[in-house]
Amino acid sequence: MPAPARLYAKAIQLMPLIAFTNARLLDPASQHDETGTLVAEGGKITAFGAGVAAPEGAQIVDCAGLCLAPGLVDMRVAVGEPGEEQRETILSASRSAAAGGITAFAMLPNTTPVIDGIAGLEFVARRAREAKLVKIFAYGAVTQGAAGRDLAEMGLLAEAGAIGFTDGTNAIGDALTMRRALSYARAFGKVIVQHPEEPSLAAGGQMNEGEISTRLGLSGISRAAEIIMLERDLRLVELTGGRYHAAHLSTAEGVELIRDAKSAGLPVTCDVAPPYFALSEIDIGDYRTFAKLSPPLRTDDDRRALIAGIADGTIDAIASDHAPQDQDAKRVPFAAAAPGVVGLETLLPIALELYHKGAIGLLDLLARMTFAPAKILGLPLGQLKVDAAADLVIFDLDRPWVINADAFRSKSKNSPFDKRPVAGAVVMTVVDGRIVHQS
Repeated sequence: MPAPARLYAKAIQLMPLIAFTNARLLDPASQHDETGTLVAEGGKITAFGAGVAAPEGAQIVDCAGLCLAPGLVDMRVAVGEPGEEQRETILSASRSAAAGGITAFAMLPNTTPVIDGIAGLEFVARRAREAKLVKIFAYGAVTQGAAGRDLAEMGLLAEAGAIGFTDGTNAIGDALTMRRALSYARAFGKVIVQHPEEPSLAAGGQMNEGEISTRLGLSGISRAAEIIMLERDLRLVELTGGRYHAAHLSTAEGVELIRDAKSAGLPVTCDVAPPYFALSEIDIGDYRTFAKLSPPLRTDDDRRALIAGIADGTIDAIASDHAPQDQDAKRVPFAAAAPGVVGLETLLPIALELYHKGAIGLLDLLARMTFAPAKILGLPLGQLKVDAAADLVIFDLDRPWVINADAFRSKSKNSPFDKRPVAGAVVMTVVDGRIVHQS
């Protein structure tokens, strides 16, 4: 059976020998935090630590005290290619990811056509090899056409290298279909990633149901849509023993359900995206379509509960939930606007707000974006250790700057964080020992 690594861009020319000196070495997996040197050769880490010296003949990169950590692993990225290249291509997403310190990402199957067969996986692999930037993995769709009815050929997809199974932005609404998917995925050692939103309760909704939606005259999406779906799915996990991952949690009750499921020993994980812990329904303001998401932004109480879930480990991962939309899809009346925001280049600085505000330690925060998502997806990434891939991000922890969406490498600019002041900037991104981005 081919390894999942089949689906990422392999380097054609690797840096033969490079030493990153005077770096604050941060490894969330081992809780390692010290100033020293990291040496990479042939795309692998060969040594790192306080007592390591740069080898003779090595290319020297003086980090001048900046943070050096494993490259970020983003487990939820939508790309328009194939089918909607005006929104995003694999090349533009790769450039955007590299600029954001992301060295590997998992691509959702919601393309045109949907990635529900081997041809789709092979297309992604070919485009990733051509881009020669970051590592790209692809999910296979759970159902044919991601339509929620007939199961896709999950066994063939797993054999071809699918990193997991999801219908991406579509919820798997039918209980029997989800039960079968969990059972089959378990046989192949793969995870099912669910968009936890009961479709009939969310249909036609534009934002969180409540006082603000009433005031704005917009149809609401009840928080029960997330809660009911999670409660059903967790019962099915208990029934089948299949691995289950809840994407982009948005409610306090959702966090509590996952916490209880973990306490009961169920094989359950979850993630959240930065908008859900950095914004709330209030940020929709006067019909800001760039703040329209699926699931929608919730209340400030939900936002605080999500932060608490990140801090205590209930929430395993922070994913960008990158969903590019072109201007024609966003610069329209709120009810007609497509949901989703771009997030590859703002993942790290928005997440670092949690550290700067004292909500979580730096290593624990980085773990949510490196080692933890890699572990969920079964990837040998997200760690600083000898013989591991030299996938690295070097960043200035305290550098102040203002987000400018117009400068994004992404083809789409639909960011709710445009003009937001932040602290923490990516300086360099390294993949397999190659410098793929430098600010």
